[in-house]
Amino acid sequence: MNIEPALKALAAALHGEGPAVELSASPDGEPVVTPVPTPGFEDAVAVVRTSGSTGKPKATVLTVDALAASSMATAFALKGEGQWLLALPLQYVAGVQVLVRSLFAGTRPWAMDLSEGFTAEGFTAAALELTDNIRFTSLVPTQLQRLLADPSADTLAVLRRFNGILLGGAPASAELLESARNAGLRVVTTYGAAETCGGCVYDGYPLEGVALRLAEDGRIHLGGATLAAGYLGAPRQTAEAFVEEDGGRWYRTNDLGTLDADGRLTVLGRADDVIITGGVKVSAAHVQAELEKSDGVTAAFVAGVESAKWGQAVAAYVAVAGSASGDGAGSGSAARDGAAWAEEWHRTLGLLAPKTVLPAGGLIMLPNGKPDRLAMIERLNAIHQGK
Repeated sequence: MNIEPALKALAAALHGEGPAVELSASPDGEPVVTPVPTPGFEDAVAVVRTSGSTGKPKATVLTVDALAASSMATAFALKGEGQWLLALPLQYVAGVQVLVRSLFAGTRPWAMDLSEGFTAEGFTAAALELTDNIRFTSLVPTQLQRLLADPSADTLAVLRRFNGILLGGAPASAELLESARNAGLRVVTTYGAAETCGGCVYDGYPLEGVALRLAEDGRIHLGGATLAAGYLGAPRQTAEAFVEEDGGRWYRTNDLGTLDADGRLTVLGRADDVIITGGVKVSAAHVQAELEKSDGVTAAFVAGVESAKWGQAVAAYVAVAGSASGDGAGSGSAARDGAAWAEEWHRTLGLLAPKTVLPAGGLIMLPNGKPDRLAMIERLNAIHQGK
């Protein structure tokens, strides 16, 4: 992958010698650089669109100051600057940040060829091209899970060479993190969004210069120097998401969390993941965690579906090891398997148990490694049929 044009365009924007840019990929996986006018925003460097997993994507404007603050805080947290391996699509903030951090550090990033998708072999080959003694990369949990599923000696060797593997974009299961620790990997879990220049909370603690608080309803608010300037061409959405309070500027996330006595953040799930079924409030994140404890279940997605009887019914799309229904299309055997899973969970979880279960070889994912919530909810609604 030739990332030179993207590096040059970002460098020009960072130095005020070029317009802000939006990065994307051509059908063959090569980076595409698109200049973007950003009226009303000063010192804009990059425009990153949200994944759109729950609605229309928003164009988030990242400035020089915000990106500089993020890069400095990341280097401080990782105890140094080094060479980065790009293993994520450039249209997402984590991919952009690999290039931006490299530019601030004065190091040369190496890009993995993603034209055929993400594979352990492709990642290993790219990692072997790194030359710096200090090495970093950013991954999403599905990528790390794929790397550790049945790793070769070469894959384990290159993974162990990284001084830090940032893991974000979606929650990582305790099982995956334990596997990474047992393999001797230096994994750092990250939490953030495009609106915060990517991950700004590492292993539960905010980066230097990042503010963190919980609203009265438990919603996570993030503040500090890494905040985006706002949304391009969307003043109303900007005003709703970014607020001036208590002498600072805050980004109101759609996630719920708790803080322990040491100030460590635990993300509980989305604020809109509460399912009201038969008058009972059920946390989709809690049910998901319970389902993922079951033998053979590698991942789960839980949501409420339309129900004439319950108002909403709990439904689950589950990734089952060795499932014959890899596409999640709901074949006859998959439907029977789903009924069996539902019956088993009803015995252990009672009212919390999903009434409709769709087993598959894996969750449906967006290109950035996040679950495609809309696609899975559509499948679950089609199977449940409003019962």
